[in-house]
Amino acid sequence: MRLLVLGGTGFVGGATVAEAVRRGWSVTVFNRGVSGALPAGVHQLRGDRDAPGGLAALAGGEWDLVVDTWDGAPRAVGDAARALRDRAGWFGYVSSGSVYARPVPHGVGEDAPTVAGEPDAVDGSYAQFKAGGERAAAAVFGDRALLARAGLILGPGEDIGRLPWWLHRVARGGDVLAPGPVDLPLQYVDVRDLAAWLLDRGVAGDGGAYNVLSRTGHATMGELLDACVAATGSAARLRWTDPDAILAAGVEPWNDLPIWVPLGHEYRWLQERGVQRAHATGLTCRPVAETVADTWAWLRAVGGVPPRAGRPARPPVGLDPQREAALLAAAGSVVDTRAFPGQSLH
Repeated sequence: MRLLVLGGTGFVGGATVAEAVRRGWSVTVFNRGVSGALPAGVHQLRGDRDAPGGLAALAGGEWDLVVDTWDGAPRAVGDAARALRDRAGWFGYVSSGSVYARPVPHGVGEDAPTVAGEPDAVDGSYAQFKAGGERAAAAVFGDRALLARAGLILGPGEDIGRLPWWLHRVARGGDVLAPGPVDLPLQYVDVRDLAAWLLDRGVAGDGGAYNVLSRTGHATMGELLDACVAATGSAARLRWTDPDAILAAGVEPWNDLPIWVPLGHEYRWLQERGVQRAHATGLTCRPVAETVADTWAWLRAVGGVPPRAGRPARPPVGLDPQREAALLAAAGSVVDTRAFPGQSLH
């Protein structure tokens, strides 16, 4: 297969390139050539899709599949799609669950209303950008366009820093504010599983919208943090704290304590989307322990969370140590006394 990835050096784009190379495909990337590294054998075309004439390098090429991870103004998605309409058989756009119109019901499916997002827009919110990008791709490629509405994406290469924050925090040791309950169900997708599913759907020629995530409860908050302790070899003590006490202290789920969204919170839908359509087409999700261990190995190799390839930096996530200590002192947290293999918390 001949694959073109628009971008290809960031988190999702990089994983997609790596998966295609692993399959022995012919892989081309199109980007500005200012960040990231590419596997051996990948062909690079350079251009700036935001600049007049910036897509010129695509002229003359032909590909079976195109994957676009763009999260900026949707006009760029439409411009690229039009340039590739007669040069590619299928167009996969990596979108987001953020496109769903508020209030978002739990278990939201792909047929739910989305926010207003114009395909030719040059400004707007992230949700509007992604919704507009979806419309831009579908307007050009029709049923040859697949819209992958990902949610929480974890794994090696993560450039937002949610799982890396937990890993670094647990590795630092001491008492760790662990937001309860222990059995809180999580929903996410490993970037490598997303990439594999996306390429499989391209080969099959599937189109339309899909929520691309694990089933809710594929892992729990307790299993995630247990895996962090195991991967880092830390002697950290997880202090499970009642969610009401954490919320009363003004802690913001998802940002102050990454990944965590307690039951009953207005953003709980982020962990409870309907995923039957993606799983019926073959999405499989690896164990959380594998995602965590591989992410820790990658972090140790690269030294820290990389900047987002070609995009503005996001605000950092996670509590600072002083605020965490104050919350632990005030909350009357309970030490998790479950034993970890090979170590004791006492």
